[in-house]
Amino acid sequence: MPQLLPHLPKGKRLVEPFAGSCAVMMNTDYDEYLIADVNPDLIGFYKAIVSNPYDVIDWARHLFESYNHAGGYYDNRESFNHNDDPAWRPALFLYLNRHCFNGLCRYNKRGFFNVPFGKYKQPYFPEKEIIAFADKAKRATFITAHYSETLNLIRESGDVVYCDPPYLTESQNFTAYHERGFNHMDQGRLARRLRRLAEKGVPVVASNSDLPVVHNLYAGFDRVQVNAPRSVGAAAGSQKMASELIIKSPAMSAVQFNQP
Repeated sequence: MPQLLPHLPKGKRLVEPFAGSCAVMMNTDYDEYLIADVNPDLIGFYKAIVSNPYDVIDWARHLFESYNHAGGYYDNRESFNHNDDPAWRPALFLYLNRHCFNGLCRYNKRGFFNVPFGKYKQPYFPEKEIIAFADKAKRATFITAHYSETLNLIRESGDVVYCDPPYLTESQNFTAYHERGFNHMDQGRLARRLRRLAEKGVPVVASNSDLPVVHNLYAGFDRVQVNAPRSVGAAAGSQKMASELIIKSPAMSAVQFNQP
């Protein structure tokens, strides 16, 4: 966030087609937010917090206190994959995220969450973060949508777009964050859509890997190289620095935000 914030310009509404952890929303101070993601479990989790954060906290606390072991984890993963109970599903989503290997969010082609148990002694329970999120999210609208649908909702005046898609890799392999995945064709389509928005004067910022193909996709954009920590690896807890790009509309005026 300290490296990204200086590159986010002023505007009335921040639009994020790839919501992820909502770290950008939580560390900026726009009047409004349009937060979208193709993953319905993630958006459902956020909507549940907005609706009643204390229900999510109570149900999730029960899971954290009762099932901090491999058998309980796999039972709850099975329940998550075969039960759409709207009361329990957001709490199960949080439980799985905090107890699975390296906090991955990954689904197989059938749409089943398939990350193995993480073997943590006592996963952190984010009660205060849930309450803080519920307060900040009063400014936000959450939608389950493909990035192209979200970009169709852009207002040409007042909106700022930040895209943090699944990154391109040298191996061209991607472990699916959602069963549809995000391939090289998607990367090209996204780059073309962002280019058209930038040509209309909409401030656009994106993040991606520092690879030649990314430089080619965003030729003509301003590109800033940054080093960011990455913890997803072969061993839980492993971390290394990775070279990434912050990509910006040409000649866009960047303003440093004060963290809220």
